[in-house]
Amino acid sequence: MIKKAFLIILAVLTSVSFLFAQNDLKLWYKKPADLWTEALPLGNGRLGAMVFGKVNEELIQLNEGSLWSGGPVKANVNPQAASYLPVIRDALLNHEDYEKANELTKKMQGLYSESYMPLGNLIIRQQFKSTTTTAYYRDLNIQDATATTRFTIDGTQFSRQVFISAPDQVIVVRLTASKAHALDFDVTTNSLLHYQNTVEGNELVMKGKAPAHIDPSYLNSKNPVIYEDTAACNGMRFQLRIKAVSKSADINVDTSGIHVRGATDVLLFLSAATSFNGFDKCPDKDGKDENKLAVAYLHKAINKSFSELIENHLADYHTYFSRVSLDLKSTIKNKFNILPSDERLQAYSKGARDPWIEEMYFQIGRYLLISSSRPGGEPANLQGIWNKELRAPWSSNYTININTQMNYWPSEVTNLSEMHQPLFDLIENISVTGAVTAKQFYNMHGWVAHHNSDIWALSNPVGDMGGGDPKWANWMQGANWLCQDLWEHYRYTLDHRFLKDTAYPLMKGAATFCIDWLIENKDGYLVTAPSVSPENVFMYGDGKQGGVSIATTMDMSIIWDLFSNTIDASKELNADQDFRALLIQKKGKLFPLQIGHKGNLQEWYKDFEDVEVHHRHVSHLFGLYPGHEISPLSTPKFTAAAKKTLEIRGDEGTGWSKAWKINFWARLLDGNHAYLLLKDLLHATSEAGTNYQEGGGTYPNFFDAHPPFQIDGNFGGTAGMAEMLLQSQFKEIYLLPALPDAWKDGEVKGLKARGNFEVSINWKNHRLTDAVIRSLSGGICTIRTSVPVHVKEINGKAYSDANGYLVVFNTTKGKTYVLSAL
Repeated sequence: MIKKAFLIILAVLTSVSFLFAQNDLKLWYKKPADLWTEALPLGNGRLGAMVFGKVNEELIQLNEGSLWSGGPVKANVNPQAASYLPVIRDALLNHEDYEKANELTKKMQGLYSESYMPLGNLIIRQQFKSTTTTAYYRDLNIQDATATTRFTIDGTQFSRQVFISAPDQVIVVRLTASKAHALDFDVTTNSLLHYQNTVEGNELVMKGKAPAHIDPSYLNSKNPVIYEDTAACNGMRFQLRIKAVSKSADINVDTSGIHVRGATDVLLFLSAATSFNGFDKCPDKDGKDENKLAVAYLHKAINKSFSELIENHLADYHTYFSRVSLDLKSTIKNKFNILPSDERLQAYSKGARDPWIEEMYFQIGRYLLISSSRPGGEPANLQGIWNKELRAPWSSNYTININTQMNYWPSEVTNLSEMHQPLFDLIENISVTGAVTAKQFYNMHGWVAHHNSDIWALSNPVGDMGGGDPKWANWMQGANWLCQDLWEHYRYTLDHRFLKDTAYPLMKGAATFCIDWLIENKDGYLVTAPSVSPENVFMYGDGKQGGVSIATTMDMSIIWDLFSNTIDASKELNADQDFRALLIQKKGKLFPLQIGHKGNLQEWYKDFEDVEVHHRHVSHLFGLYPGHEISPLSTPKFTAAAKKTLEIRGDEGTGWSKAWKINFWARLLDGNHAYLLLKDLLHATSEAGTNYQEGGGTYPNFFDAHPPFQIDGNFGGTAGMAEMLLQSQFKEIYLLPALPDAWKDGEVKGLKARGNFEVSINWKNHRLTDAVIRSLSGGICTIRTSVPVHVKEINGKAYSDANGYLVVFNTTKGKTYVLSAL
């Protein structure tokens, strides 16, 4: 007789997705922003804005997602690269000459990526008779994706509301005064790029051009910004258009700006566009007509009323954001409501228990993803869509050895699958340049990508022909890791057309390169050579340090993951049996995981000592997360080694590093340790420094402090919180797998599980009470919980195993199943 299981009650509901509202999702402040990391971010996936909320001279920093330096990737930049590979492999496999291998690997490098650009600044200079300001308030409402600033001067309340509409593709700024005709202000623009302001009719137009090339900010270049590259392709054009609309105001426009006098209610419309016309076309001579695009966006929007514009915006935004809610059911958070968000974050960092901070951080990750990654646009980069620098940190590019992938960790599980699409578009583009890189750099088939990419789908090893350190510049698993996003999207959505037409061909191409790339060692195992573990080095011999070796654990785990997923994809499609058989054979010969003398999972081919014991990268645990090679449920020996690795590495790290560790500990089913790191990630910092050795935290505007700002920590933190509440990597839905003691009672609604299930969970006194599973595709559903529950089997199979309690039942598409623990 089975003693532990679920009572399953079937309830048939409609096929419409649930939308869950959550109140009190506002960041608010009692003073304007002085620093960029205090300003409030808005975005519609293409346009971005940072709102400072200043009184006399408001600053709104602007971005357009396709505005980058450079042009299409140059071909054949290092025609001698492939000739070095046999020599490097001989040095590694036959002589263990790591120093020689390191120096020769530099000779296989190409050019650096290009950089994401700032569009410019909108400045609103407002004229007042008095300098005394009272009742100042500004907020970011992430429930509605609006920013509001208001204050009172001489008894008149002035208000500014800003939002960026995805349906109408404009930035809308509404300025109002409580006293009639009290609004007098001037609007102007500027940019760090080459630009000029002109007037067309009653519109202020900023026209400009991005550089043809920018060197990364970490390079000490004599001429880092180049505007004309006559040998290749000149830079991208861009345009910003602004129009003020008011029924009663006196509005004049000249090249110095827009001048508004005697207004009560004014709408500013901003549209922007670039000449970007695809990763393979010169944005100058083959670019789109940015003027035509900007005009069309603006003129379509200005014919609509404010109520129509805001209604369009809210209807669109709520469709995505309101799918998921998180409520940690604590009355303690209410006593902090009187504190502005920056002070509230500081109090939390000093030990105050405030679950609202954690709920807000979870939802801010979802808000930022909706705001910086929309279908038809560009993927979220290192800073999402927000950048104010001409030479942004790390070029604000796509760093694909962890950061870009981390950006999309919350996309599927937090029910924002559509926001994943821009990354898929980039992956397809990189596969095109990556096939060229595979051939020209290695004389191999398939496609490959390395440490960095950009809007031009760069795929070659970076380093500017030998200037980069191979420990990062020559890491070559970018394509293979990106393919995991394709497979995960299928697992969450069960979209067979996507799998057949998009995912599988790309996965097969990456696997084809790996088959060519792998080489047998003396023991008959397939290994990678040369091989690096991103940005880390090992110690060997008499105190020597090396970065290039053989078969790093990350290499082998990513290839194991790619081969496993491609095999499974072939089975799902019932196709390509010969290639599947080849992959199964190759997978069986991959160099296996190794446990070191400290009981840790080895990072390197040999049991080398770490040069930096607490290094921020923990790349060798890829198989624990986001992979599925290591798990407490199936590989206890390697799970123990992974845990030992984390204990040795420590909890220190930059923002994204702490976020990755939250996910590691969640996969280890240790919710308390994951929660400890979440609190570290939420540590308040007001510094705008750039020394990431000092560790990360959270800025006053809740941006992740790498430092400086990198958005991946926000996304990784949100994903980690979801992973604590729900896991589904093994074809089963594990409810509350890593619930921390601090979350005594709670409710999460609308999360997604693999198999295309929508999941809501309630718990009380650290114990599951009930859950709702909505089947969007039908099929078998397996539920796991670690909480003992009463047994009653209805139309399914219930049983227990060494790791918990399970129930398996068949589902019907569109139906909802309520599970109650008794």
